[in-house]
Amino acid sequence: MRIKKTELDGVFLITPNIFKDKRGYFLESFNQQATKKHIKNNDFVQDNESRSNRGTLRGLHFQEPP
Repeated sequence: MRIKKTELDGVFLITPNIFKDKRGYFLESFNQQATKKHIKNNDFVQDNESRSNRGTLRGLHFQEPP
């Protein structure tokens, strides 16, 4: 993700990296760790978006703590 400061104080342009292939695409539109230098006191952690092309089967992955 690319973060660019604008002319307005405290306003940033956040551009996600988009990962595309024949199945569709995935992007991380927000990540607290990536923006913590610019955005303080934020409880929102992460936001993702994905889109699958027709006929694509996707699954969710879960891992229990050790």
